[in-house]
Amino acid sequence: MKRLQRMLSCLLLCVLLAGMTALPASALSDVPEDFWAKEDIDRCVALRYFYSEADGSFGVGKEMSRAEFTVVLCRALGWKPTSPARVVYEDVPEKEWYAGAIETAYHHGAITSQDGSFRPNDLITRSEAASMLVRALGYGSLAGLIQDMTLPFRDVNANNGYIVMAYGLGLMDGTSVTTFSPNGHVTREQTAAILMRLYDKLHDPTTSRIGIAVSPEGLPELTGYEAVGVAAAKLTYNGEPQVSPAMEKTEAQAIRTAVSAAGSKALLHVTGGTYHVREGEAEKLAAVLFETMEAGGYDGLYLDISYLTAVSQRDTLSEAARLLREKLGERLLYIGVEAPSWKGTIFGYDYAALGEVADRLLLRFDYKKETVAGRTVAPMEPLEQIYYALNRLRGVVDADKLTLVLTSAGSTWEGREPEFLTGEEITALAAERTTRSHYSDRYACAYLVRENAPDVWYLNSKSIQERIQLARLFGGGHLCLSDLNHALPEVLAAMP
Repeated sequence: MKRLQRMLSCLLLCVLLAGMTALPASALSDVPEDFWAKEDIDRCVALRYFYSEADGSFGVGKEMSRAEFTVVLCRALGWKPTSPARVVYEDVPEKEWYAGAIETAYHHGAITSQDGSFRPNDLITRSEAASMLVRALGYGSLAGLIQDMTLPFRDVNANNGYIVMAYGLGLMDGTSVTTFSPNGHVTREQTAAILMRLYDKLHDPTTSRIGIAVSPEGLPELTGYEAVGVAAAKLTYNGEPQVSPAMEKTEAQAIRTAVSAAGSKALLHVTGGTYHVREGEAEKLAAVLFETMEAGGYDGLYLDISYLTAVSQRDTLSEAARLLREKLGERLLYIGVEAPSWKGTIFGYDYAALGEVADRLLLRFDYKKETVAGRTVAPMEPLEQIYYALNRLRGVVDADKLTLVLTSAGSTWEGREPEFLTGEEITALAAERTTRSHYSDRYACAYLVRENAPDVWYLNSKSIQERIQLARLFGGGHLCLSDLNHALPEVLAAMP
């Protein structure tokens, strides 16, 4: 069903774009064929984000007011203006043509009311446009967390986090290599370009879902999965690299049969760590991995190596991956790595080299906890970590290869290490009379509050959608569930 929905969405988009291309050049008198923003303008008009001026022109070069920008942003995000409008700002009369859009944007968090005024007729600055865009996407808190990240612009002294995100997500460019011109204004054609960048990212149909199967029992419907890793092997070491079974052959065969019947690819999922990747043994490592994969009749390999820290290990893994690429030919090669860390440095992965040879580079994120107001906070794959990793790898690895590994299980902390709970256990806990369910917008993560017990943190359908959106904004959108067998049904349903 999801595959059919994606096909229909793609078909509808193609029809729409075909209609846009056919828009006559004379439709907008001031937009010549060779104008840099012509395609963006034509598409915006076709989508009815903008309307032509009374004289049949688009209004090229006309700077936008704060009210006008709010109106077109609401249209682009599908936010229906409130009608009749109510007074939110003292300088926005409820009968003004833009009042409903401003109220709607306010309730969606795209704009705030700090001093009671909105200044609707003031020209919107580039800094204000960046802030409104980022807040409209739901990243106000995230922008605050990343405000100290480096920008190439020397003239940005305020709203840093918003500008970092608008630039980092590819929605707004600088006015030069070293300037953003935060106090400059935004024209109608520049806004059209921004909105079409946003549209293309949010409507990109080339997302995919991947998962790891740990048992033939309790497998969900696998139709629509690009590939399924069969957790059937692990690396060991006895003088040289070896592969040992992690499940019975009959179980692995049953999973492969189910994956094949669903039209997906079955990959041998092999786990390993720092002990198994040793300098000078790349050829042996590649050979034993390939032989095990081929003997099992798999469609490819998903090599998942954790916590490498040494430069020598980095080079060994990169060389082994290159050799595997040669051996596998057209068969799939997925490589799991630790995501670049915000507060630490990982020397064990050459992301560029691995991304060059892998079909997918799957990013894993550390489990961390902190204490806030006496409670343990331990979100799964927090948005700020995902943002940092994707931003760090932008231009280093093809965005269409980057895949987020999301934890299917929940976690609770009573000691130094997390205890994991299955989807079934989370459902049972949530149904208990003394349990309260919550959602943290700060972390885009759900959690259960229990009496006399630590909170349980987990991803739900809303969490998945939040992570899909962020990945799509970076040009990706590929997700991998860490455990298909024990995921919440709503999580499985939310996968792209």
